[in-house]
Amino acid sequence: MDRPAWAPPGIDISKPSVSRMYDFYLGGSHNFEVDREAARKAMEFMPGLPKIMQANRAFMRRAVRFAVESGITQFLDIGSGIPTFGNVHEVVQKANPRAKVVYVDHDPVAVEHSKVVLDGNDGAAALAADLRNPQEILNSPEVKGLLDLEQPVALLLVAILHFVEDTDDPYTAVAELRDALAPGSLLVLTHASYDGVPAREEAAGTVGVYEKTRNPLVMRTRDEIARFFEGYDMVEPGLVQMPHWRPETPPEQEDPFTFSGYAGVGRSA
Repeated sequence: MDRPAWAPPGIDISKPSVSRMYDFYLGGSHNFEVDREAARKAMEFMPGLPKIMQANRAFMRRAVRFAVESGITQFLDIGSGIPTFGNVHEVVQKANPRAKVVYVDHDPVAVEHSKVVLDGNDGAAALAADLRNPQEILNSPEVKGLLDLEQPVALLLVAILHFVEDTDDPYTAVAELRDALAPGSLLVLTHASYDGVPAREEAAGTVGVYEKTRNPLVMRTRDEIARFFEGYDMVEPGLVQMPHWRPETPPEQEDPFTFSGYAGVGRSA
């Protein structure tokens, strides 16, 4: 198997990665054939997967702009993936050049590529860490050096929690992060769900493809997703399907697949 020159040494390119599959769905180039093969297989069951990822990114940008308008100047993006056009630091630093952003991912390709993109940007950093170990993130030199946790932070958990199984207790991890951040912090979250999927049986086939990655896809109900917002007051319009969260264009015009899953923003008291 040919190893691209940009691939960090030591990476296992024989197994698909969810962040590199995500990059492929969005039209990126930092993915391997094993990622493309898995993504194409997943799309056989759900051809609308790229549309879902685009809707996810569009929500993230709307939510980040809302955070900036709310006076938030610090952003902690966990499960940030491989940088593509319109990433968090681009959106927030365009609005406020002094804003700080820390990206966190456990995929070495995502982290290394983020570091290249952020070279020379003193207000942003990337680190390799795992959502399942919040203290590793909170005590990292990158977070301690860039973010003041005594001031509000926008915590982004966009399209990551559905890759954390119940046995790894994602609710405790999210609560631990909430408790470490100042009052007035925001939680920005999206999560896959069978709710709204045009054909549930086909979606189950996609879930089967992800079982062959390091991070199986866990579909949760709306009530199960709402539990992640315990300790937060929901920002209007609440926990809704992605196109319905403060849309810039009428959501009825969206592809049916973009209504798969939920998005929401909460503010801690």
